[in-house]
Amino acid sequence: MSPWTARRFWTSAIAVPCEGGYSVQLDTRPLRTPLKALLVVPTLGLAQEIAAEWQAQETTVRPDTMPFTRTANSAIDKVAPQVDSVAGMLAAYGESDHLCYRAEGPQDLIDRQAAGWDPLLRWSAETLGAPLMVTSGIMPVPQPPASLAALRGALDALDPFRLAACHDLVALSGSLVLGLAVTRRRLDAETAWNLSRIDEDWQIALWGRDEDAAEVAERKHAAFLHADRFYGLCG
Repeated sequence: MSPWTARRFWTSAIAVPCEGGYSVQLDTRPLRTPLKALLVVPTLGLAQEIAAEWQAQETTVRPDTMPFTRTANSAIDKVAPQVDSVAGMLAAYGESDHLCYRAEGPQDLIDRQAAGWDPLLRWSAETLGAPLMVTSGIMPVPQPPASLAALRGALDALDPFRLAACHDLVALSGSLVLGLAVTRRRLDAETAWNLSRIDEDWQIALWGRDEDAAEVAERKHAAFLHADRFYGLCG
């Protein structure tokens, strides 16, 4: 038996103002999340992106082609009911931030990591009030409690939509500092993605490209750039 799939029933999808922000109407029917909440987003630009995704659907609805809808659904159904837990989960990345764990060799890789990551750790210390300790190898290094509290405070300031986008920026890069640097516009998303992959790119240059790994990386790259765009459309 073939799985059930939703089929297009609407003529037009449009963004409209509503109480609390903006929603999307499929003809005259308001769009709802998978948990049946009204899909209400904070800005017209974000609602227009979601409407465009629904308008682009043809005979069968393909959720894999609707990243703005998926992230908005996640913000409403998953993040909003448990904001504190989501912020806490992301804050935990600060305890083992990717930027703090350096190679023991060779010197070329050590130098690349230092050149790319040290400026961001200085920014974290100076702008976020969160200096972090750096170590070589994989053994964990304790981070200052005050720094972890400052990083948690930066996350607590985000609404559920921004927090949903920040989640992807942090989880895909492995770095809370990198994710926050993108949201604070310390650097653009493309640069941040490249910095998160210094280790992988060095391995590729040394040993060559693995096609399966490259395909996974391309999907993650696209998701990272989407999260940045979603965040920017939140206001």
